[in-house]
Amino acid sequence: MRIAIIGGGPAGFFAAIAAATHDRSAEIIIFEAGRRVLEKVRISGGGRCNVTHHCIDPSELATYYPRGAKQLRRTFERFQPRDTIAWFKKHGVALKTEADGRMFPTTDKSATIVDCLRAAASECGVQVRLGAGVKNIAIFGPDTDHRQCEVDIAGEAPERFDKVLIATGGSPAGHRLAEKLGHTIVPPVPSLFTFTVNDRRLKGLTGVAFDDVKLTLKGEGKKGLSANGPMLVTHWGLSGPAVLKLSAWGARVLHNRGYRAEVAINFLPEYTTETMYRKLASFRGDHGRKRVHTGEVLPIPKRYWTRIAGTIGIANETTWASITKQEMTALSTELTAAHFMIGGKGAFKEEFVTCGGVALDEVDLDTMQSRKCQEVYFAGEVLDIDGLTGGFNFQCAWTTGWIAGVGMVAGERSYAP
Repeated sequence: MRIAIIGGGPAGFFAAIAAATHDRSAEIIIFEAGRRVLEKVRISGGGRCNVTHHCIDPSELATYYPRGAKQLRRTFERFQPRDTIAWFKKHGVALKTEADGRMFPTTDKSATIVDCLRAAASECGVQVRLGAGVKNIAIFGPDTDHRQCEVDIAGEAPERFDKVLIATGGSPAGHRLAEKLGHTIVPPVPSLFTFTVNDRRLKGLTGVAFDDVKLTLKGEGKKGLSANGPMLVTHWGLSGPAVLKLSAWGARVLHNRGYRAEVAINFLPEYTTETMYRKLASFRGDHGRKRVHTGEVLPIPKRYWTRIAGTIGIANETTWASITKQEMTALSTELTAAHFMIGGKGAFKEEFVTCGGVALDEVDLDTMQSRKCQEVYFAGEVLDIDGLTGGFNFQCAWTTGWIAGVGMVAGERSYAP
């Protein structure tokens, strides 16, 4: 059996290794258009590589995927983070879990993961061709049981294969190949990005961090889209896990709005505006002589407290005993329901994730086989699947890659890592 893997990223490599592991006689070739393989692995996590997330309940794990959650529950029962950890351990790479559940190699070097994958592929006899972009895939054969794929490779003569895996990530080239084969492409748009916000309340506060906030994108139903987590003020606006989560869940909505939208921020989610007012009133009764600007009442960064107090118009010398009801109301609102205008989309380091891709109802997720062409398989971000930040997108690559690799050579016979 000859298998062509289009794309030398994590999903493509893992699929090649899985296929070779289950069928040592198979000839497997990875075609990579670039000059290096596994580039996304190399740059991920600031060069540390967030391999996966320590969430071993398939149902819970699926909830971290804004697109694909329903379909992935069953898929993760076949190959999940526990299997990923075991696979890397078997190949000499120990992973460690950080406080937030993210998992990295104990070396803190992405090269450890790159080297491991390349070595495993080489040991299995997987071939790698660089600078080999695939221009077209054509299906030939007298009937559905004896068809082959002719792969047209840039600068080379076309080659015939029994199976082809498209694992090109968010690249338009992979989507074009899938579309030519009759697949529906859900239009790709960016996911996981920061917010550009130009607001005087944030000016000069770069580096101010909040441990836990609640962000709500306004205008999406009665409750809007919401996300909780840490948040960071940057020189361009807002970043941090809460922002990235909201950008993922609201990726298509924000794209359709041209990345212009209103977001409400509760800086202390355990409070509502009403309970915050009562909290401030209680503090005023007990500490009337203290100045409001000292900000001792709540666990919020002093620089931000001082800024909003000044923005409201509370003088520096104002004591709690002399604060007005209007100022108390304004403070309560700014702390629990402050509105900011998103003016654009920022970049999240060098790691780009897209939502969109090959429509999931056109792929059998038990094997990653196309429902349109039985000789073609898919894995990774080329599919309409994307996860939150924290190792979830790599886990999807390992999962779909492994299942596709096994599916190409063994159907559903075995999924053991």
